[in-house]
Amino acid sequence: MIRTPMLLVTLLATLAVVTGCSDDPEPGAGGTSTAASPDESGCAQVTAPEPKRDGGETAPNEVLDPTQTNTVTFSTSCGNFTVTLDAENAVSTSASVAALARSGFYDNTVFHRIVPGFVIQGGDPTGTGTGGPGYKTVDDPPSDAAYTLGVVAMAKAADEPAGTSGSQFFVVTATDSGLPPDYAIVGKVTKGMDTVKRIEALGTASEQPSRPVVVEKATFSAK
Repeated sequence: MIRTPMLLVTLLATLAVVTGCSDDPEPGAGGTSTAASPDESGCAQVTAPEPKRDGGETAPNEVLDPTQTNTVTFSTSCGNFTVTLDAENAVSTSASVAALARSGFYDNTVFHRIVPGFVIQGGDPTGTGTGGPGYKTVDDPPSDAAYTLGVVAMAKAADEPAGTSGSQFFVVTATDSGLPPDYAIVGKVTKGMDTVKRIEALGTASEQPSRPVVVEKATFSAK
């Protein structure tokens, strides 16, 4: 059966579900801003942050310059990973993710869903798998979209049109996830795959993390 990304509440109510890569410094070597030191897993033992409010954001009016290299770096309790955004093919989605990073929306959120050998998923302010920014964007994925190792795409509910995005994103950790072309591809992990793999290693059979994995800060850059 092909598993497909969607919000956790949809996952619990349906059969077909799913959502959610990097080159990183050595664990603990500037990979995370947390005060706690990484353990043998390369991740720091941290407490899950309090849930943030659901919604309340406004979709950005401006798009990113596709001639620049637009990135978002996620500083997590397992280290850093950087996503290079596809501002040319995912115009609305990349602008949204950049705006959310700039506003601090992703700061102090968790990876609420981790499926070893498939994806890691985060970006929900409530940490429940049901939250979002309060708006949606749409970028139709190409018919030949490939959700392969390191690809970053946006989660959606099964009943939403292809390419619909809120704030939840997933990083593919499989060589080829086999997902259909339903999910907006916002970019690819270009640095910090080691971090993504450390996060993936904390997944369980229930598709929940064995302990909190926190996004401490998301930082947008355009060069």
